[in-house]
Amino acid sequence: MQPQHEIAELLHLYQSDFLAAYTTNNQVLRTFNAIRQCRTNALGGHKKVCTNCGNIKISYNSCRNRHCPKCQAVARERWIKEREAELLEVPYFHIVFTLPHELNSLARKYPKEFYNALFRSSWLTIQQFASDPNHLGAKTSMTAVLHTWGQQLSLHPHLHCIVPGGGINEKGKWVFPKKYQKAKRKLKYLFPKKALSIVYRAKFMACLREQITIPQNIASIVMNKQWVVYAKQPFLGPKSVLEYLGRYTHKIAISNHRLIDVKNGKISFRYKDYANAATNKSMVLDATEFIRRFSLHVLPAGFRRMRHYGMLASRNKTIDLNIAKEYFGLERWKKQKIAWEDIAKESLNIHLNKCLICKKDTMVAIEIIEPRRGPPAKSITPNYEF
Repeated sequence: MQPQHEIAELLHLYQSDFLAAYTTNNQVLRTFNAIRQCRTNALGGHKKVCTNCGNIKISYNSCRNRHCPKCQAVARERWIKEREAELLEVPYFHIVFTLPHELNSLARKYPKEFYNALFRSSWLTIQQFASDPNHLGAKTSMTAVLHTWGQQLSLHPHLHCIVPGGGINEKGKWVFPKKYQKAKRKLKYLFPKKALSIVYRAKFMACLREQITIPQNIASIVMNKQWVVYAKQPFLGPKSVLEYLGRYTHKIAISNHRLIDVKNGKISFRYKDYANAATNKSMVLDATEFIRRFSLHVLPAGFRRMRHYGMLASRNKTIDLNIAKEYFGLERWKKQKIAWEDIAKESLNIHLNKCLICKKDTMVAIEIIEPRRGPPAKSITPNYEF
C-alpha cells in the first residue's frame, strides 16, 4: 500500500523554513535535495511502450541515497543474499551496544570519529571475550549495523551486532563456547552481559580519546554510569538471522509509512513506545523540528554504517570463512555479483517489462529522458512494428 505522505513532500514544503531556523552542513543539504528529486523528472528516466497493447509508461530514476525511504529495497535484498552465502550451521547471537545520552553532544559535533569509535570498541570487546580460553579461545566474526535514532527521531546511537556462537581455533576446528560444551544445551547469552558492559565502556572511551578530546565533565559522568549491552537470546536458526537482517540493515530514521499527516507546519507520525510494551502511539512535531531531528541521522559522506569483522572481513573471507565452511561440509564461499534486475524479479516480485494493462512481458524502452541537469538525451531505436 502506498503511503499517504512522504519525506520528500515535507521537505518540499518546509525545508526553507528549516534552513532559516538552523545551520546545517553540505552533506545534509545534498541528502535533502536527493530525497526531494527522487523519482522525479529532475533525475531523468526512461519511456517504455508495450508492443502488445501500445501502453506507454514513463519511469523516473531513483536517487539511490541511503537515507531515502524509497531507495532501500534492492540494496537491502542484495545485501541479504550476500550474507546468506556466508552463514554457517551454528547458533547466532544478537548483541546491541548502546551509549549514555550524555555523549550525544560529541556525536553531533564529531559524528565520523564518534561512530568509528563505536564500531571499533564493540569489535574489540567481542574479540577480547572470544580470544579468552575461559569463554571461547578462538577467532570469531561480527556483522555490525549502526542505528543512530530512537522511535521519536531523537539521537540514540547504538550498534546492532550479529555474532556466531563459536569460532575457528588454531587447528582449523570449530569451537563452541565453553558453557555450551559443558551444558550440552542452547545458551541464553553468548558472553556475560555485565562483563561485556564493563570492558566495552573502557574500550569505547579509549577509542574515542584517540580521535578527539573528551571534556572532563562528560567523561566523569559517563565513566561513573553503568553502560548497557543488550545480549539478546540467540536466533532460532539461519533463516531467522536473514529475517532480522531484512528488517534492520537498510532501515532509515523514519519510513514514509509512519507519516500520518503533513499540514499547517505540523508533522504527525507513528512510533512505538518500547518503555510501555511497544505500544503504538503518535506524535506531532513542528515541521522544522521534525526536519532537524531527521537531519541528525544523515551520516558523513562515505561513512560505512554496515561493517564486517573477523572471519567476515573482506581480507579474511577466502581463507578463514572457507575453513569454517569446510568444517561443516558447506559449499565454499565465493564473491558473487547479483544484477539488480534479478533481485527486483526474484525477491521483490517486480517484473520490469510487464505491462500493467495487458499483463504481458512486452514493455520495451524507446527513449531515455534527460535529467534536468545532465548529459544530452539518448534515444533507443525500437526493434518492433505495430
